Amino acid sequence: MRALAKTSREYGAVELVDRSRPEPAADEALIEVDYAGLCGSDAGIYKFKSAFERMSLPTVIGHEYTGRVVEVGDDVAGLELGDRVVERPIRSCGSCYQCKIGEENVCQDAVITGVDHDGAYAGYISVPESALQRVGDDVDPRHAALVEPTSIGARAVVHNSRVGAGDRVMVAGPGPIGLLTAQIADAQGGDVVVAGVGNDVSYRLPLAEELGFRTVNVEEHDLEAVREELTDGVGYDVVFDTTGHPSGLTMAVDEVRKGGQIVVVGQTGETTMPYSPLVRSELDLQCSYASTYEDFDRSLRLIATGDVDLETVLDDRYSLLEVDEAFEAFLGGETCKPVFDVSLLRE
Repeated sequence: MRALAKTSREYGAVELVDRSRPEPAADEALIEVDYAGLCGSDAGIYKFKSAFERMSLPTVIGHEYTGRVVEVGDDVAGLELGDRVVERPIRSCGSCYQCKIGEENVCQDAVITGVDHDGAYAGYISVPESALQRVGDDVDPRHAALVEPTSIGARAVVHNSRVGAGDRVMVAGPGPIGLLTAQIADAQGGDVVVAGVGNDVSYRLPLAEELGFRTVNVEEHDLEAVREELTDGVGYDVVFDTTGHPSGLTMAVDEVRKGGQIVVVGQTGETTMPYSPLVRSELDLQCSYASTYEDFDRSLRLIATGDVDLETVLDDRYSLLEVDEAFEAFLGGETCKPVFDVSLLRE
């Protein structure tokens, strides 16, 4: 089979390589991959940020995907041939303290698909049964490829935020996680505004408007005036920082009301700011990372009911055979969520 791999420690350097079709171990299922999405971390691998130095190259990338079970190991009891599935790509050890108390998303010894071992930009992938969840017939296969990023938004909103009916909410960052988070916060009853920067003006902010959200370009609009209009000058009850940029958190502090909540979803790196104002305002600063079985299960239901609109968000213009175009468009803000037809890697 063919697969798309990161082949060297430099910008770009993703190439189609030949791989043998994997053989599932006793506790694994072999998945024939149908569709896979492009994630911000895949873009980080493409740029080769320092967080990915641990990768042993060449490594097949990709971790947001869906496919069908075509073979099972001898010890697999809960899956059948033909089952449609998605993977929880942070594979937990199952035995550390965090795993035992149900916090497998922050497992001490987790490994990540498409980073620590070969991922899903391939015709087939072999996966432990414990990392797989079934997908019902009420979810479109292309939409199923986006269950994993939806689950990140679901955890941020439902598990880690205080958003309720009538709350005034700002989502900073109109990337894929931001737009999914905004939709789920809206489904929770929040009154949501989506904020972006100049790089988002051509594609991502208009996409947020197509989804029904008021948008703000923080480089052009007077945020204080917008805050006065939308919150009577009080500030937002909850601000989600999905930017992954050091400025996201400092902006969130300016926008949230006293006694409000900031939920940090994007990985911002280093930022410097005074923290005394946070204490004096009794702000709730909450982090949210990855997702669990429950978040995946909830996301499948949100997608099936239409509370999360993935058809508008996904972009199927790109091919794994000419993937640099997709990565460059993603990095340039010219697309939000590319979804690839992986079946062509089996042709």
